[in-house]
Amino acid sequence: MKNDFQKQLSDLVRDLDTWFESPARRADGAMTAALYPYEALFLPIAVNRLKIRNRLVMGPMVNANMCDATGRPNDQMIEYFAARARGGVGLITTGAVPIGFGIDPTLDEKNGLSILPHIHEHRTSFPGWRVLCERVHAWGAKIFIQLTPGAGRVGPPECVMQKFRLPVSASLNPNFYLPEIPSVRLSDRKCRKIIRRAGQASADAREVLFDGVYLHGHEGYLMEQFANTAFNRRKFGRFSDWQAFGIDMVREIRRRCGDDFPIMFRIDLSLALNETYGDSMKKIRALKKFTNERTVVLTLEYMKNLVAAGVDMFDVDLGCYDNWWLPHPPSMMPPACFLSMAKIVKDWFRENGILSNAGLPVPVVAVGKLGYPDTAERALRDGMCDMVMLARPLLADPDWPNKAYAGRVAEIIPCIGDQEGCIGEIFHGGHIQCAVNPRTGNEHRCGEGPLPAEGRRKKIAVVGAGPAGITCACEAARRGHDVVLFESAPRAGGALVPGSVPRIKFDVKNYLDYLEGELTRMARHHRLKVKFRTNATAGMLKKGKFDAIVTCPGARCLMPGIEGIDSPRVVQVIDLFLGPSLMKDARDIVIIGGGDVGCEAAHFCAYEHEKNVTVVEALPHFMKNTVTANRSQLIHALGKKGVALLNCARAVRITGDSVIIARNMSLTVPDPYVTWAPVLPDNVRNPLKKKIKIDERETALRADLVVVAIGSAPDDALYEECVRVRAAEEIHNIGDSFQPGRIFEAVRSGFALGRGL
Repeated sequence: MKNDFQKQLSDLVRDLDTWFESPARRADGAMTAALYPYEALFLPIAVNRLKIRNRLVMGPMVNANMCDATGRPNDQMIEYFAARARGGVGLITTGAVPIGFGIDPTLDEKNGLSILPHIHEHRTSFPGWRVLCERVHAWGAKIFIQLTPGAGRVGPPECVMQKFRLPVSASLNPNFYLPEIPSVRLSDRKCRKIIRRAGQASADAREVLFDGVYLHGHEGYLMEQFANTAFNRRKFGRFSDWQAFGIDMVREIRRRCGDDFPIMFRIDLSLALNETYGDSMKKIRALKKFTNERTVVLTLEYMKNLVAAGVDMFDVDLGCYDNWWLPHPPSMMPPACFLSMAKIVKDWFRENGILSNAGLPVPVVAVGKLGYPDTAERALRDGMCDMVMLARPLLADPDWPNKAYAGRVAEIIPCIGDQEGCIGEIFHGGHIQCAVNPRTGNEHRCGEGPLPAEGRRKKIAVVGAGPAGITCACEAARRGHDVVLFESAPRAGGALVPGSVPRIKFDVKNYLDYLEGELTRMARHHRLKVKFRTNATAGMLKKGKFDAIVTCPGARCLMPGIEGIDSPRVVQVIDLFLGPSLMKDARDIVIIGGGDVGCEAAHFCAYEHEKNVTVVEALPHFMKNTVTANRSQLIHALGKKGVALLNCARAVRITGDSVIIARNMSLTVPDPYVTWAPVLPDNVRNPLKKKIKIDERETALRADLVVVAIGSAPDDALYEECVRVRAAEEIHNIGDSFQPGRIFEAVRSGFALGRGL
């Protein structure tokens, strides 16, 4: 049995590199409605003595910076959760809420403030939580609070510089962000204090109307550090038993809250570190201590004991921070990526007759890219799980459940998996948002619908049908304006069209299909006209007598000013995506530029077309500003395929069948294949960072084809010409023609302008 479970795990992790080769697997990621009506998704279910209206669970996503200085939920958090309850989900779970401060120094700052909400030690936060629960209940949903003992070794190490305190852990473990900094062993006394606080926080949660508690026991956070033999290497004391911390906490919550208060537990079936890194685990200094991780069989035994202590339901995933793309599945992860792991648990519970303390089967919640209605329904019909968790899909569209129930699947805004608006915003000091839904996290300002146009109805021209232009045009039309959307291409989408070509970009393809459908719906029901194959000029727009003009034609690709750049063997990355036949006769491909697009092009060439690929990047790090999970998985996949990543290198000239590069050969150049530690943002001071020395030498790289992916510049010529000829009273410039960026910025700017015109 042990070997069988581990083999399933190994097969799953290995499959992550090539899953997209299967047409059937790709079909699982389509926003189709073949199984409508979705009867299984909308069946009620009992958890302990709590009845939940359907099988859909909103997953936990940290509610950082959505509370006041006392940790009390503010209107922003309340309206954010109310919108998801109104959207039809059955059970909502909050983001992680610490059960106390002071023991784990990474949870708060030197002045005692924290970006996380509170429910401990004082009653000042209670009114906010009560209002939040009341709003959720008013729409028929139930809500659990996710409680966390702390971050431990995966907490930010600024506590060392700010408070002169080291991070903590179950044993002496390296900090994730700065492995040179140790995380020190917590005493048994402090562990017991954390457990008592968990009981108090749970009792408080019940008092303020939460329907249950949800323990944060996965992904290598502090509870997992005690409950996994990879991190817990204690030799004596109560908590040298790696199960004790979690079991004692559940028992304390049961003692304080009684038998009928539901307890949910999030657990990873395996860290899957050995499956991810293989023999390298013994060579990588930051990972050497973690080779003895908890097996799947040990996890199942632990779950059985947690049920005996009082747990009523589980959701199951894989991984930890050191392979962060597993617990935070990015765009290139397959649909329903962890469904087989949920099935292992569900079957094992049934075969072993495991029931909750209420005498009920223990529901198993499946997680991981299940935001495709047919796939979610099939998972339930096939008995793979008991409930389906949607996290980021409910950021993209809080009305996902209601739209699925009504069969309006084509109207669901699909998650694109870039994680820039959710995880990325939080790590850069913001609050949870969404790249494709500008209302998310801003519901308290936006209200439930568009603002009716004030005063006269305007005649508005929008030039460019990319994400910014479509969002702006649709929002303005919803408000009652007359809108004409001009697009020079034969279809909408702008840069999304080439960007959706690689198979790993299937979520972007879904979003492109949604935008095209939305334009059709808007043109049918509102005053919106779309004119394709129309090259709008300033003179034409002026003759149209528009009240307002919005230019967003996109950006122009940059070319490096180097010798040989005009060679016919040199192409832009966009042209490569739109015309893969360009590489038909090429064996060796050199890509200049190691940002997101360059690395995605490398994956496209190497995996889908079996080419030998080298990527040249001038900076020390590839994909430097990309969310860690997305960056790490793509770089890990490129490394496994043998793609050469040359950082601190620049193209000098192109000659014959070669690209001549100047490469820094110093041993101080960072290893470009590191995925077990993140790239820190520039505003985080790293006193241990080593200076990169210069030892630059010229090297020739064989290249049958050279692909340029060094970025773009704003194409703002139309805007400037419209201003010069005074083509309208109002002239605006947004999207990539203002400043090249991500879908997140394009959609946000289009929404803000469309809402304000």
